[in-house]
Amino acid sequence: MRDITEIRAEINEIDEKLLELFKRRMACSRDVGFYKKENNIPVVDENREKEILDSVYEQGGDYKAAVRMIFAEMMEMSRAIQYGITQTGKELRELIESAEESLPQSGVKVAYMGIKGANGHEAALRLFPEGEALAYKTFSDVFDAVDSGEVSFGVLPVENSTAGSVSAVYDLILKHRFYIVGAMDMGIDYCLAGLKQSELCDIEKVITHPQSISQCEKYIAAHNLEAVPCANTAVAARDTAREKRLNLAAICSYKACEEYGLKVLDNHIQDSSDNTTRFIIISKKLYIPPNADKISLCISLPHVSGSLYSVLSRFNYLGFNLTKIESRPIAGKGFEYLFYLDFTGNVHSENAKQLLCRLSVEMPNFSFLGNYCEE
Repeated sequence: MRDITEIRAEINEIDEKLLELFKRRMACSRDVGFYKKENNIPVVDENREKEILDSVYEQGGDYKAAVRMIFAEMMEMSRAIQYGITQTGKELRELIESAEESLPQSGVKVAYMGIKGANGHEAALRLFPEGEALAYKTFSDVFDAVDSGEVSFGVLPVENSTAGSVSAVYDLILKHRFYIVGAMDMGIDYCLAGLKQSELCDIEKVITHPQSISQCEKYIAAHNLEAVPCANTAVAARDTAREKRLNLAAICSYKACEEYGLKVLDNHIQDSSDNTTRFIIISKKLYIPPNADKISLCISLPHVSGSLYSVLSRFNYLGFNLTKIESRPIAGKGFEYLFYLDFTGNVHSENAKQLLCRLSVEMPNFSFLGNYCEE
């Protein structure tokens, strides 16, 4: 058996040769990029790539899968170089450059789901303190209001730190493909609210939004309460006031409790002390502030082995941090999916612009959904 020092010396020698060969290969890829640009040839040649990957797999001996993965990564890096040279994605580049920087504030109409006192209402007021907040019954109604032009913006919850994603909103994002032009993380603090004549010991049943049930699950179980879902937390407060039952309470915000004339029976009942909901602003018009730090997009993937890995490796290669992935099945496509992605970055950086342009060319159902700040 050889000594480890001898083996490592040989590895170092091999690595030096591999490094020089890798640099030569990338230089060749650069030359190919200039040729493709000069002759208006697409960057991706799927047939050639498949031939190479199949060939190295067959020649890989005991390391077939590893060899194929290494060569796939090198091809990914080669494409990145060539996309930078060919400046692919002209329409997307023009869209980004044409975006306005600042959201209008004074006098704008903003849609939210719920009624006065709902968390969505509070988020709309915080994001647009000089705007007019308009209530709609459902998340879908908010999207329809933005689509029709009744309002300029919609404010919607997409994720809670305890209960997770608001799936219905992500479904609508993927359906409508409106731009996301802003976001805010808002602390959510719930109280148990009942009639003025009620006491905590009287309460047997609570009503609130399903997400709020999830956020207060431990409290509900500990007090042996029956939890009944309703449209939102403010509706729960309103209906508790209307029903006038001593054993009924709402899980709602303190503002909703005050708005509908209820009494606080217990404080801060959410399971997590740092309970937070992320709200987004949707718009049919694109706005990109100079200091935007989060990018959202939608893609579907080719129905081939390794396609998700191939996409995710691009973010890693360019140093971007993926912060959110949501997937939804495509109706009638049989196990093909739409993916919603969030990652940190600014589209005016060349790396981000190149990545988006590449994805816009290669990925089916691509939509750039926005680059915005999260407060």
